[in-house]
Amino acid sequence: PSPRGFAMLSRRHFLQGSAAAFAAGPAFALSPRPGGAATSLTLTAGAMPHRLPGCSADSLLWGYNSTWPLELRVQRGRPFEAVLKNALPDHTAIHWHGLRIPFEMDGVSYFTQAPVEPGQSFRYAFSPPDPGTFFFHPHCDTITQLGRGLAGVLVVEDPRDAGLFDHDQVLVLKDWRVRRDGSFEDFTTDAGAAKAGTFGSVRSVNGAAPPEIVVRPGARLRLRLVNIDLTRIPMLGLRGAAQAAIIATDGNACTPFPVDGWRLGPAMRADLGVVMPATEGAEVFLEDIWSTKPRLLAKLVTRGAALRRDGAQPALRLPEAELPVPDLKAATELEMALLAGHADPKMEAWAKANGVSIDELCLTRKVFWSINRQSWPGMGPGLKPDPLYELKAGRSYVIEIFNGTPHLHPMHLHGHTFRVVASTEEDVRPHWSDTVLVRPKERVKIAFVAGLPGDWMVHCHIIEHQETGMMGYIRVA
Repeated sequence: PSPRGFAMLSRRHFLQGSAAAFAAGPAFALSPRPGGAATSLTLTAGAMPHRLPGCSADSLLWGYNSTWPLELRVQRGRPFEAVLKNALPDHTAIHWHGLRIPFEMDGVSYFTQAPVEPGQSFRYAFSPPDPGTFFFHPHCDTITQLGRGLAGVLVVEDPRDAGLFDHDQVLVLKDWRVRRDGSFEDFTTDAGAAKAGTFGSVRSVNGAAPPEIVVRPGARLRLRLVNIDLTRIPMLGLRGAAQAAIIATDGNACTPFPVDGWRLGPAMRADLGVVMPATEGAEVFLEDIWSTKPRLLAKLVTRGAALRRDGAQPALRLPEAELPVPDLKAATELEMALLAGHADPKMEAWAKANGVSIDELCLTRKVFWSINRQSWPGMGPGLKPDPLYELKAGRSYVIEIFNGTPHLHPMHLHGHTFRVVASTEEDVRPHWSDTVLVRPKERVKIAFVAGLPGDWMVHCHIIEHQETGMMGYIRVA
């Protein structure tokens, strides 16, 4: 039996049929090459001990190259090659979140590529077209793999930014479901998955307690905030700076706007431009101000001789983002409704009949959510519903996303960067994003030019919502 609207293949059949298309290339050591050749490296996914804040013993995290968090920096438009080597006990892949790259490189197991089994490898190769702050993570059994920490940051540098800042700091925000002895708790609960998500018990910044960053008086900083948590939505606040503004959303330059009150949903990024006071010993506090008692994210302190600069200083902003601009007057308008979903018992029956486990296929037994009343609770070989919409490459589209649930949903569209243009709940500052936070009963309009051909996933990045039904895809041809 097959669930309605889904085509099914056995996992063995999928892997055999995909072997030629998804064969891995050779491994590369970390070796930037001169003359415009590819920057090449190997990313080994494996376990590593790491002491999390408040724990009495190490936790066994999952990460890349025995570093947490791993930060990669590459040049805009320059060829980039990364070979994933899987030293984990489970299969995995790498999704390059926010990057407008070919469909075959999008890194979704059973969808764009065969899963990379333990001991196997897979070669990713692309030239990142846009500068900014991005990250990468698995897209199969994401609750467990990202819950254990399997993610890294990719900064795509732009030569146009040279000289704008004295310091460039990445701050990765993540909660952990760990006990005091370092052992992991269950990563998901039905109560959490059906509501706002299951929150972690330990909060961290770069896998540690909130850092104290020491800089010289008058320094100009670029703080790249990356929220890789599965659930938490901080509200940013910053106090004590001489100047401060959000200068990029999801890595894309924007007209600067105040930091205070910006909500950073899971998978969202915000680049902050900060000018420190000109006096020694000044303190600047970056906080999560969601609750009545602010939670420190980072403390900036001035120390040493003040920086001296000649002449007028450049504005606290980045060069304008260079992205395909949608034609709003000619755009085709579509609707996307975020709603509750219902379990389909046929899916588990199919898996049982074909001799495969739900866990092996990245499926879930529970369905709580849907998009346009269609639920897709995980990835499997050939397990693919009909597309939500079929689009034409190069044409402009506006999608109105309606949240018909009582919970927030950070909605991510693969392979595209869209313009957030309107909301029924607030005056929108038009800005570029790949993940937009939609509040209960809110209608948000996003506009974009359909990009490279492929079936591009769209889903909630509260991962428990994604893996219990709030996932679909649009087809671009």
